[in-house]
Amino acid sequence: MGKPIIAQRRGKGSPRYRAPSHRFKGDIKYPPLTPEFWNIAGQVLELEDDPGRTAPLARVLLENFKEIKIIAPQGLSEGDFIYIGDDAQPKVGNILPLGKIPEGTPVYNIEKNPGDGGKFVRASGSSAYIVSHDRELNLTYVRLPSKKVVAINSNSRATVGVVAGAGRKDKPFVHAGQAYYAHKARNKKYPKVRGVAMNAVNHPHGGSHKHKGKPTTVSRNAPPGAKVGHIAARRTGRKKK
Repeated sequence: MGKPIIAQRRGKGSPRYRAPSHRFKGDIKYPPLTPEFWNIAGQVLELEDDPGRTAPLARVLLENFKEIKIIAPQGLSEGDFIYIGDDAQPKVGNILPLGKIPEGTPVYNIEKNPGDGGKFVRASGSSAYIVSHDRELNLTYVRLPSKKVVAINSNSRATVGVVAGAGRKDKPFVHAGQAYYAHKARNKKYPKVRGVAMNAVNHPHGGSHKHKGKPTTVSRNAPPGAKVGHIAARRTGRKKK
């Protein structure tokens, strides 16, 4: 009889595998699309770290004395002013509709649909670029960090600039302990042991021979102890040219 595999032990929800979500700062979204939060200025009170994401946050006090948090861009400092709305200039930190931002401008935290708070380009050091505008269809073409060009509603909001925290991957971990604690801060498993390196009781791919010995594609409805490998794969192997 085998043992519960790691995926089963993590799914149980014991303290060992529970995420330290009490440290996370929660969802960071744009304020709602209401007149109260439109064409308004705010001052950056503080820049703060969020263990749950790669980018730092900026705590902003608006003119209506409401506080919001935004993903901080490079070059933003405490005491700086930002502006939200149609009348804002396309300067670093300002939040505008895509249709009001000139072509070639770097942007981040882009909304997929107007009012959803921001979905694309939120990781540290990342940015997208405005390619062109289609005024008739009310669409803006944006080149994402993946080089893919997508058409987004011109009323969707975005922040001008590049996300702060660039160069995060330039510093090596040096030793495994640092990588372990970096993963643990977000409930990620490290190190990952290959299934074929385990004993047969610990994993479906385990055993004395370093060979899986069976097809690695498994059903979406496979029981938890057997749900390893290529789960519900549409295709496997190298792509044919």
